[in-house]
Amino acid sequence: PSPTLPQRQEGALSSIFSCCFKEREEQPEITYCHDNPILFKGLEPSLPMPPAPELDARFTELVDELDLSEEHRAQMFALSPEKKWHIYCSKRMEAEEDKGATHWPDYYIDQMRSMAARRTLVALEGEDDYSRHKTVEELKTALRTQPMRFVTRFIELDGLSCLLNFLKTMDYETSESQVHTSLIGCINALMNNTQGRAHVLGHCESINIIAQSLATENIKTKVAVLEILGAVCLVPGGHKKVLEAMTHYQTFAAERTRFQSLVNDLDRSTGRYRDEVNLKTAIMSFINAVLGKGAGETSLEFRIHLRYEFLMLGIQPVIDKLHSHENATLDVHLDYFEMLRNDDEFQLSKRFDTMHIDTKSASGMFETIKKKLSHTELYPHFLSVLQHCLMMPFKQGSTSRQHWVLLDRIIQQIVLQTEKGENLDVAPLEDFNVKNIIRMLVKEDEVKQWKEQADKMRKEHQNLQQKYERKERECEAKNKEKDDMLEMLNKMKDKLERETNEHRQAKQQVAELSSRLQQVRIPLVGPFPSGSSFPAPPAPPPPPPGGPSGFGGFPFAPPPPPPPPPGAPIMGDAKVKNVPKPANPMKSFNWSKLQQNNVNGTIWEDIDDLKVFKTLDLDEFQRTFSAYQKPTKDTEDEQTAVKKVKELSVIDGRRAQNCNILLSRSLLKFIPEKSDIELLEEHKNELERMARADRFLYDMSRINHYQQRLQSLYFKKKFTERLEEVKPKIKALSLASREVTRSGSLRHLLEIVLAFGNYMNKGQRGNAYGFKINSLNRIADTKSSMDRNITLLHYLVTVVEQKYPKVMKFSEELNNVPEAAKVNMTELDKDIGNLRSSLKLVEAELQYQQTQSSQGRVDKFIPVVSQFITVATFSFSEVEESVTEAKELFAKSLKHFGEDPSKMQPDEFFGIFDSFMTSFSDAKQDNDNMIKRKEEEEKRALMEATLKKEREKKAKDEHQGGEFDDLVSALRSGEVFDKDMNKMNRRKQRKQNQLDTGRERPVVKLTE
Repeated sequence: PSPTLPQRQEGALSSIFSCCFKEREEQPEITYCHDNPILFKGLEPSLPMPPAPELDARFTELVDELDLSEEHRAQMFALSPEKKWHIYCSKRMEAEEDKGATHWPDYYIDQMRSMAARRTLVALEGEDDYSRHKTVEELKTALRTQPMRFVTRFIELDGLSCLLNFLKTMDYETSESQVHTSLIGCINALMNNTQGRAHVLGHCESINIIAQSLATENIKTKVAVLEILGAVCLVPGGHKKVLEAMTHYQTFAAERTRFQSLVNDLDRSTGRYRDEVNLKTAIMSFINAVLGKGAGETSLEFRIHLRYEFLMLGIQPVIDKLHSHENATLDVHLDYFEMLRNDDEFQLSKRFDTMHIDTKSASGMFETIKKKLSHTELYPHFLSVLQHCLMMPFKQGSTSRQHWVLLDRIIQQIVLQTEKGENLDVAPLEDFNVKNIIRMLVKEDEVKQWKEQADKMRKEHQNLQQKYERKERECEAKNKEKDDMLEMLNKMKDKLERETNEHRQAKQQVAELSSRLQQVRIPLVGPFPSGSSFPAPPAPPPPPPGGPSGFGGFPFAPPPPPPPPPGAPIMGDAKVKNVPKPANPMKSFNWSKLQQNNVNGTIWEDIDDLKVFKTLDLDEFQRTFSAYQKPTKDTEDEQTAVKKVKELSVIDGRRAQNCNILLSRSLLKFIPEKSDIELLEEHKNELERMARADRFLYDMSRINHYQQRLQSLYFKKKFTERLEEVKPKIKALSLASREVTRSGSLRHLLEIVLAFGNYMNKGQRGNAYGFKINSLNRIADTKSSMDRNITLLHYLVTVVEQKYPKVMKFSEELNNVPEAAKVNMTELDKDIGNLRSSLKLVEAELQYQQTQSSQGRVDKFIPVVSQFITVATFSFSEVEESVTEAKELFAKSLKHFGEDPSKMQPDEFFGIFDSFMTSFSDAKQDNDNMIKRKEEEEKRALMEATLKKEREKKAKDEHQGGEFDDLVSALRSGEVFDKDMNKMNRRKQRKQNQLDTGRERPVVKLTE
């Protein structure tokens, strides 16, 4: 090695400490700069300088081997070409000089492995110890001086693991020799390289194994280890590794607490330790690096936590004693420790608004905390902690001690764990995440505050939402009123044009008829000759469209002939239908038959029930409803079909409407009467003294036609609502009338029912061409002779489902029938009449107010009500037209089914269909349930038969010892408990009988 090598080693190590203590982010490394005398030995280049591109390429290769930082690389590349060439030649000459003396990494790794193997066999002599030391020293020098490729090769061959294994397995003699010191030097040299340092820090055990070397008595080795550990504290990510290594060393050296050996070495003042200032300096340097670097740079709690460890070990008296050495470097570290401690204690005291906190006094710390937390919401929790500490065990023993150790560690981890859940130090407790616990134990005051704020915001939101909805409804009402107005105006325009055209056509027809009448007049001039007759008048013109009741119809048109009296013989009624006859009498279908002459022009005219018989199984039909066959099931199991009737409304539907009107007419209820007006007139000079109610009645009495005006305005407000109440009824009536007349499925269903009735009935009840529609709800009255639970309706559902599946959905073609069944024509006419009369009263009041306005009095009532009358009159006329149309459609639907329009109302007519649809659906559900029940019975019977066969087979195959299987089977089925259950039931019954008779019988104990 060159003579400057020791200086380079010492300078490199010093540069690590100096650089890292100044700037934490900059990693320790050997620095080469352009004014370093090492790079210039006064040698002139013996070769001519190559061209610039080649020089830059060679120089770049050289700089890469030096492993410089980015800043120093930039400085190197900023040199002149001449200096670059000098540096390049100088380094190449050094490489040539060291080429013969330096081996490749393979050699050193093999030598160390060989030395480790030989050490385990025999004790080495002094000469061998010198050889080992020389080899390790050469490796240390090579790691510091050789190019980057040497270090890379050493790492690739896992040289670090070789060094660590050597350190880990060496014996006591080796650990106290210079070989140990050189091995630590090799690791130090490796860490001076960027790649080597990353490899050392990335190794899972490297720092722990290095820390184990503190157990040596060799002071030089111990100093080297402390310097490496202190430097690692300054490297990003290294501080925590050092703390973990010291915790590992606590177990390795059997220390009671962490850092105990270091404080002991710092305090030792006998023997060779008495004047060993270098060791004491290295220890204080390491302690300051542990306290002030890493997490300690930003966390006051972390620094105080670690310092408490050293103070508990008694480091402060030792520091006071170390000032006696009067060593400048040592004093610097001692002063730094005391300065950092004083600053931390000052920062801590500021938190409690005091000048000093005596951490050695329990009562002093208690008073400080008490003063800080008094009159705060945290004070009850502080008292709770103290109260529970009183209940902690105080006995001398390991168990009691562990409780207090646990409490101490919990508090330490609460203080040290960061918000991210990371532990700045080795976690005192594993799987103890303070952040997660705090997240679960959410602060109650914060929750309460957010809840109150949320409630307040929710109320504000509700208020705003209500205001918004109210404004939105007002806007929608205005828009709807506008749209209705435009629509109504368009309708009025169309209606006016239509009526104008009709009026024009009517005038033209009147003119034509007048001219015809002039032409047919008979001139009465003079006597006619005897025997002659009056000339026959010309035939009258045909009536105009519209029939006798239209324009130009003659009042003397002959009326239609009257209907025949009841019971009179009708031509054609004797015609007999070719209906199949059952072999035996059948139960009858109690329908209301239509005569043949009543089916003309009805739905029955197009119905052909004879074709239905082609698809029916008449034998099954006859068996099911035979008149003589007895039922197969007991009458006790009979489930009588409950006919669904129309829902009964106890309270009149208009009563609720009248109640709402009464509540809304608060002003109408307090109209001043005549007696009130007379009394108020007597005291009109004392208005200021009048009570609020009296003043209100007086002001109202001064308004002309106050009651009529108020009623008119109220009618205006409720007109649209009352109109919308009758429109759905009218619409349902019209739609339902069209549906029942146009439904093909309903027609087909009636055809099937007609065929059933004609087949079952005979005599006067049979041979029908149609039946009254109310007969539909009598189908369920006819019950099967085989099963009283089955009715003709169930059979009808079965036939329709099997033969005519499309007819099953006939109710889908009658969607509006249920709503039409609720329409009462009398009530509907009454509602229309009330609207009509109220509208006339408003028109009368408008005319009166217009008369009053002509006298010079301005009244806003007139334009508002006038506009309303215009719109309301047209709307009401539309409703009247729709009512007339609905009545006509309803009358047609009645005639379509052969019903008398004068004897049936919509709720009765459509109620028949509604009830039938409900009964039909229920019968369908009954059939499905019966089929499901039958399938389940068949499955159960099949299962029982199968189990019976298995038991019989098992009984045949049983051998001796089957009694145990019987016991198992009885236990599984519960049969083994039947006897006990019966006994308990009898005992319970006797007890109940005794209670019923009111006297207790003596209990008789029986011996077993």
